[in-house]
Amino acid sequence: MDLLRSLPLGLYLEQPQTWLHKIDPRVKFAWLMSFLTSYVLANNFWRVLLVVVLILATLIARIPRRVWQQQMGWLLMLSFFILAIAAISPDAMGISYQPRLPANEQILTQPPNSNNVVQEQVSNKKYSYVVFHKGPVKVTRRSLDLAVRLSTIIFTVIYSTNLYLLTTAPEEITSGIESLMQPLRRFKLPVTEIALTLTLSLRFIPLVLEEVQNLFRSVMTRAINWKKLGLKGGFKVWMTVAERLLENLLLRADQMANAMMVRGFTSPNEHRVQWHDLRLKGRDWLAIATLILFWGIRLAIGTQV
Repeated sequence: MDLLRSLPLGLYLEQPQTWLHKIDPRVKFAWLMSFLTSYVLANNFWRVLLVVVLILATLIARIPRRVWQQQMGWLLMLSFFILAIAAISPDAMGISYQPRLPANEQILTQPPNSNNVVQEQVSNKKYSYVVFHKGPVKVTRRSLDLAVRLSTIIFTVIYSTNLYLLTTAPEEITSGIESLMQPLRRFKLPVTEIALTLTLSLRFIPLVLEEVQNLFRSVMTRAINWKKLGLKGGFKVWMTVAERLLENLLLRADQMANAMMVRGFTSPNEHRVQWHDLRLKGRDWLAIATLILFWGIRLAIGTQV
């Protein structure tokens, strides 16, 4: 099992350079926040549309299939299972379902007049709160609505963040966030220190995946008989693995801190390295214009009634 290749969550794709790589990190950060916030008070059509837009953006950007195929597949499968489980779960409304049509059918057989033509047209429209009911499986409009909300928000939050990390270098992310946080200097907030901490945390993600991968391989190579150990013995083994993982991560963090201190990086303000020249170009302004159009469509058709 190679976590760094089969499931590269949070890793930066250096090659090939797509058009998403070339967009300014501040603009991409605005797009990411738009995906994460436009979901609030949105209807189900907009929620599903966000999922479709993320998938189309991945395909149009021509990101290699080996990078997104497995992680998108697992995420879509997870969202589908959540959709199915939530749809057949009780909707917690606690109401008794009654037919919409009256019990007395003679009311509907009366000759129409000018006053009840509209009522007859409305009664012809079939409505049922229960969408599907067969045996113990019951899907209502409320449960289906909750299932769509839950499954789409899981996909949108996880995959939009992963796509942003996939096409933006950690140094670009921190530079962009530091640029956006410049007004906070007036309140004497350590903006540079926060940016440095964020850079180190992003660089630490591959180390965490590497340690998890090495520990899993070490457990698999020992050919442990899990059936003989039982539930209690298996729990002790995995607790030992988790303890070892924590020790290795703390050791890596301590080594990183010592390496920075030896090189004299005791204060971010004294050792500033300008990684990227943040300037808005033509494609960035096009992305900003598209973002404005994105929010216009959101307010026009995406608001929940």
